[in-house]
Order: sequence, then structure tokens, then C-alpha cells
Amino acid sequence: MSRIGRMPIPVPKGVQVNIEKNRITVRGPRGELTRTFHPDMMVTLQDGHLVVTRPTDQRHHRALHGLTRALLANMVTGVSQGFRKVLQVEGVGYRAELQGNTLVLNVGFSHPVEFKPPAGITFQVEQKTKLITVEGVDKELVGEVAARIRKVRPPEPYKGKGIRYQDEHIRRKAGKAGKVGM
Repeated sequence: MSRIGRMPIPVPKGVQVNIEKNRITVRGPRGELTRTFHPDMMVTLQDGHLVVTRPTDQRHHRALHGLTRALLANMVTGVSQGFRKVLQVEGVGYRAELQGNTLVLNVGFSHPVEFKPPAGITFQVEQKTKLITVEGVDKELVGEVAARIRKVRPPEPYKGKGIRYQDEHIRRKAGKAGKVGM
């Protein structure tokens, strides 16, 4: 059995789960998420826990078992606690600011780069520390938006300038002066 797939998902107070065949809707204090799962996977609500079962031990069913459970767990966590990614802007003259709900990045281009958040995503910017926080209920969407922001100016290996995740380590390279005796 899948170690991940067989673990039950606890449903916290304030979270409602609606199961219709292979379409599952999860509502909570932070929002609502709906997702359609593979029809072979059976999801049931037992004693305040979501349980995912599979029909056979075939390879594709084993793969879907863990995937379905992980996606469901992310939905429950998202509507109850939410997800966040923190990005750091590093470089002389580089900055980020909010204009309304639009994120405006000045990262060394001749023009500012603007990001409008998709539905369900909010931005927060700390001017002093140059931190951008991306928050939302959908883990996939939060990660995608954070990756798109980072892609505007990925960190370069010589001075480390650019936009990076807060916990990301950048491998630094020595410049031209780093060549010693060939």
C-alpha cells in the first residue's frame, strides 16, 4: 500500500467537505476549492477524516492513490490555513511595491514590470526588507505565481542580484579575479 495514500486526512472544525462521485468541494474559513479526481479513486468521509482507497494494486492505481490523497490534503490545508511563499528582492536599486493590488517590480529594466494577481491570490510587500509575500488557498496557484515573479529576474551567481525565494541558497561563483594560476 502507498504510505502516503493510506494515511487519513483529518478535517478541522469549520471545514466542510462535499463529495459527488469524483468531484470534491472543500469549504473553509479562507475560501472554497473544487477539484475533479480520477473516477477509480474512492474518497469517503469517516469520523471526521477523509479516506482515499484504490480498487486494485495495479501500478497506475498505486500512483493515483498517493496523488489523490496529497491533493486532497492540500485542499483541506489551503481552506483552513492557506499557503504562502516569500520572495526576496536583492540588488542596488531593485525594489517592489504595491499599487492597489498590482505588484510593481523595478529590477534593473528600463521599465517597471507589473503583476496583477489572479483570483484568490494576494500580495504583501515589506519595503524595508524587500520581501514579497504571495498568499492564497490553492497551493498550486501560489507556487505558480511565485515562480512567475522569480522568473522576471532570477538571481545571478556572481553578485546574487535578482529575485529569489527567502529560503533559497544561491551558489556563488568567483569572477574574473577568481582565476588563480592556470
